[in-house]
Amino acid sequence: MLSNQLQDTALRYFLEVVRSGSLSEAALRLNVTASAVSRQVAALEALLGVPLFERRPRGMVASAAGELLAAFALRGALEADRVVAEIQALQGLRRGRVRVASSAGFAIEFLPRAIAVFRERFPGLQFHVRVASPAEATAIVLRGEADIGITYSRATEQGIRVEHRQPAPVIAIMRPDHALARFRSVSLAQMQAYPLALPEGDNTVRQLFDLACGERGIVFEPVLVTNHFETLTNFVVHGGGLSISGEVTVRDRVRRGELHAAEIRERGMRGRAIELQTLNGRTLPEGVRAFLDFLREQLAPPR
Repeated sequence: MLSNQLQDTALRYFLEVVRSGSLSEAALRLNVTASAVSRQVAALEALLGVPLFERRPRGMVASAAGELLAAFALRGALEADRVVAEIQALQGLRRGRVRVASSAGFAIEFLPRAIAVFRERFPGLQFHVRVASPAEATAIVLRGEADIGITYSRATEQGIRVEHRQPAPVIAIMRPDHALARFRSVSLAQMQAYPLALPEGDNTVRQLFDLACGERGIVFEPVLVTNHFETLTNFVVHGGGLSISGEVTVRDRVRRGELHAAEIRERGMRGRAIELQTLNGRTLPEGVRAFLDFLREQLAPPR
C-alpha cells in the first residue's frame, strides 16, 4: 500500500513482528527474508538501547518498551492510511476500504443490508467484515485490525472510543401465531410454559437471561442449545417454541412478519448495550467516518 511508504521501514517490520509473534511469519507477510526483518528489529533495539522483545521458544512477545513503541507505530500506520484515503478523496477517486469487527448477531442481516444500502451512495468503497465474540471484536479494534467495532458491551474498555451507545434489552422471539404473540412484553413465568431454545452460555443474551432466572428462582430446561443463531430462529419459525435474542439481530425478520418480538420484563434484562467503537485518538478516514454515521442512523430503534 502507498501508506507503507510513509512509514519508516524498521518500524513497519517491527510492528509486523508484534502482530505475528514471529520473525519468520512477519517476513512471510512482508514478502522479505527473515534476516532482513531481524536486522531492522536489531537496529531499532540498538538505537533505543533496550530490548523490544522477549525471545521465547514459541515466538516473540513485545517487552514493556516494545509495547510502547508498538502503540506509537500502530497509530502512525493508521494515520498514514487516513492521509492516503483523504488525498484520494481530494483527487475524486471516491474509493477506500472500511474494516468492521462485528459480533455475530449484527452480521446476520443488519450489517449486510447496511453495507448494500451504503454502497448505493458510495459504490467505490470496499468492506471487510470480521465476525468475532463481543470481547474479541473490541480487541480487534484495539489492535488496529478494524476501523469500526459493532458489538455488545457491559463495561468500558481502555483505549476504545465509544462513538455510539444504546440499550440492548433481551427479547423473547416467537412465531406471530404463538400464544404469547399478543403481548409486547412477557415475564419469565409466562415463558416457562413453552419449549425454549437457548444460545450457549458464552452468549451475552444467555448470560443476562441466566442471571435473571437465578434472581427469580426460575429454572428452564431448554429443549435446544446451540451456538448458531440461525438454528435458534429456524427452530422458532418451524413452530418449535420460544427463543431469546437482541432486537437488532431479528429486526428485519420482525419487519417481514416472520417473527414476533416481546421484551422480557425482568430486572437485569437491559444490562448490556450496543456500542459502535473506534480506536481512541485516531482520526478516521472520510469513508470510515461516513459509514460510522450511517450505522448510527441505522441502529435507531424502529418507531
